[in-house]
Amino acid sequence: MILLSDPRVINIPVQDCGEPLVEITSFREISLDARERDEAGAYGRVRIGVLERLSLASRHLSDGVGFLVIEGHRSSAEQSRRFALQEDRLRRYGITDPAELRRRASAFVSPLEVAPHCAGAALDLTLIDAQGVELDMGGPVNGHRTGDDEHCPMDTPGISSTARRNRDLLAQAMRSAGFINYPTEWWHWSYGDRYWALITKADNAIYGPR
Repeated sequence: MILLSDPRVINIPVQDCGEPLVEITSFREISLDARERDEAGAYGRVRIGVLERLSLASRHLSDGVGFLVIEGHRSSAEQSRRFALQEDRLRRYGITDPAELRRRASAFVSPLEVAPHCAGAALDLTLIDAQGVELDMGGPVNGHRTGDDEHCPMDTPGISSTARRNRDLLAQAMRSAGFINYPTEWWHWSYGDRYWALITKADNAIYGPR
């Protein structure tokens, strides 16, 4: 499993295509959750190419199923804060080596310099039914924050058959539009960032920090 702390990720060059950040709610078929907030308000923006691909992905969902986006673009300051908090959590378990702290923290929070959310390239999202109720995904979005690390990886064993079907539906829809999953987080998908470029063997990332 390749983590975001892997040196190969930072070595991917970035040739930013210059696309703007746009509001996720500009596409009516995409819902935006307001549970995540920063100093500027809801994390409700991504690059326009990312949002267009999400719209394409929505066409591969079952009837009556939609996307609920939890978070898109994230500021550099917020990214740094979350990474530091994750390192603090790990220190409480006795992990003090700087390299090991960085590696383990990156399983759930990206180092700032390669963070897909800071590039406007990443989406944290889940599935909802026609009434807006979240489907069973076998664990909550950002489950690591509440100690549910076990069920965060996309391919974790031990979840129900319903949750597995829902994860498979999410994966099929997102991959059909060119997104890649960060395997430690079933809810995290990105396109155009350094990690995406490494996994897809693209020559370079097309989105850098904004």
